[in-house]
Order: sequence, then structure tokens, then C-alpha cells
Amino acid sequence: MEKINEVIKNIKDLDQGFMAKAKERLDNLTKPKESLGKLEELAKLIAGMTACENLSLAKKVIFTFASDHGATEEGISAFPKEVTAQMVYNFLTGGAGINVLANHIGARVVVADLGVACDLKPHKNLIIKKINYGTKNFTKGPAMSKDEALRSIAAGIDIFEQEYSAALIENTGGSVRGGQKGIDIIGTGEMGIGNTTASSAIAAVFTAKPVKLVTGKGTGIDEEGFENKIKAIEKAIKVNRPDCTNAIDVLAKVGGFEIGGLCGVMLAAAAKRVPVVIDGFISAAAALIAAGIEPKTKNYMIASHSSVEKGHKIILEYLGLKPLFDLNLRLGEGTGAALGISLAEASIKILTQMATFKSAGVSERVEE
Repeated sequence: MEKINEVIKNIKDLDQGFMAKAKERLDNLTKPKESLGKLEELAKLIAGMTACENLSLAKKVIFTFASDHGATEEGISAFPKEVTAQMVYNFLTGGAGINVLANHIGARVVVADLGVACDLKPHKNLIIKKINYGTKNFTKGPAMSKDEALRSIAAGIDIFEQEYSAALIENTGGSVRGGQKGIDIIGTGEMGIGNTTASSAIAAVFTAKPVKLVTGKGTGIDEEGFENKIKAIEKAIKVNRPDCTNAIDVLAKVGGFEIGGLCGVMLAAAAKRVPVVIDGFISAAAALIAAGIEPKTKNYMIASHSSVEKGHKIILEYLGLKPLFDLNLRLGEGTGAALGISLAEASIKILTQMATFKSAGVSERVEE
């Protein structure tokens, strides 16, 4: 907990001064005021997050964490748990949706094993931070111990900080000056058969909504599987009685190792004033945990999209986050976050590269 506390004490409020400067510039660009709508709002928000003079989002990283879930014993998924490991290999060989979209926006994908239920083959691009071989079946007791929950968050913090430091040294050739950043913006993604079940449980606990309202069909289970899923979540909450005022308790009792890891990434990024573009339902569940640990973490969250999973919309409303788009996505991996990062970068290019009326010699609106 000491490492987590060290990070959260560095999470600050948005910088209102930088937001005001961004608004002033946006209002003086060669366009009618606020005519670029949400892009302008996004640019102002990112300016407040980063508190950076020479704002750029060129250095992009998507963190895709994998873990298995013991609740798959309850028949809550259309796919066997072996798919988790198989998809990790797909990420590493560049064949997954996240690889394609990350390449499209010029982002690097960081793949980490937080709790896959087998030993993965070593790979130069695979980070092993395994907390355990999957969580336990949360219908019979806690998904993990409190210590494992804390270790999963700390692992996410470690992974972000290592990537941030390595990127900083690489980008500066070893000559690091104050104010420089190793990473400009991040996205969060995951892989874990059964993780929509854990996310629905987390959503139900925090939002106090009935399980049926926050539960979807995940990877495409049939009606019988869907009913099993709802019953499993309801049983897990009844058996474990997670405390909605204690985010660590919720993570330990009904969460997942990849969810804890992404929570750690969010906390660490916020402490460095790095914007966090949240992907779908599982990333949003991790955001609930992060915001529960330190509410100011929400200042650094950008919701990329509203997914097909109905619980996702409820989480975003609870957090007060408005998604940038709705494309009926439900893949995960960080795919929605990649598209969200693209829009974020577009908003900053508008802010920094578009001409002002004065610089372009264009006449401004005549006030009547």
C-alpha cells in the first residue's frame, strides 16, 4: 500500500490556467467560436491535464493486460479460458485488432501477463507480472486476497513507470531535463475470458444498480449462459459482501488481476499528468477502482466510447465521463482507446497548428 500511497499523493487537480489559455487560443482560431464542438472541449481538457507549454501527443502507448478468471467454472463465457493465453500470443505477433489500430495511430502496445492461468512462453515484448494463475471462483469466496489486490495495482504502477522512464531516456538520448515526458498519452486495454463478469460485479457494487442492469452477453453467450452469468454475479456479491466505500475490498472480492493492473496504470499516469484514454467495459471497471482509491484520478480520464455492454454506459454516467463516440464496439484489447487517442491527438493539432485570425490575416467576426 505504501507504493500506491506514494503515487496518489502526486495526483493533482486540472490546471485551470492552462485550460484558460487553451480556450483563449481556440476562440481566436480561424473558425466560428466553438464550431469544432467536442474537439475543442477535449483540447481544453487535455491542456488542463498535462499543464504543458509545448503540447504534443506524439508519444502514445496502449497498455493491454491479460488475466484469467475463476468464475469461468460457472459457465459464464462462450469461450474457454485457454483463449486468454492464445490471444496474448496473437498480441505479441501483431495479429490482433489492437495491433492494427495501434499501428494505425502510431502507438506502441505494451502487453503484460498479470494472471494468465498458465506459464506463457518468454517473449521480448511480454512483461510477466503474474500475481497468480487466475483469480479464484468468486461465487465461493473472494476472487483474490487483499495482498494480491494490492500487488496487482502495484504491478500496474511498476509497468507504467518502467515504460515511462525507458521512453523518456530513449526520446532524449539520455539527457533528461525537467518538464520532459516519456509518454504523452495512454490507452488501456485487456484480455481475459470471464472479465466482463467481474466487471459487472464491480459495476453493480459501486453504482448500486441491479446486476441484471449492468450485465451483458460479453463475448456472445446464449440465453442460458446469460442467466448463469447473472446468477453467478448475484451469488458472488451475496457471498463476499464487497464494501463499496473500499475500492481495494471490491477489487479483492469480485475483481480481476488485469483490472487491478489497469487501475495501477491509471493512478501512475495521473500522477505524471498523462491523459488516460479508457477503452470499454473492463477498463471502465478499472477506472471505478482507481477513482475509488483517489477521486482526482477522474481528472485524467477520457472515455473513448460507449460499448455494447450496457454496464459500460452506467459506469461512465456514474463517473461523470462522456464518451467521444459510439461505434457498437465490444472487442476490448484497447481498440476503442486507440480510436479515442486518434481524436485526442486531432484536438491538440487543432489547438497548436491551426492559424489564428491575426496570424492568417483573416478578418474576425463583426459584432453588431
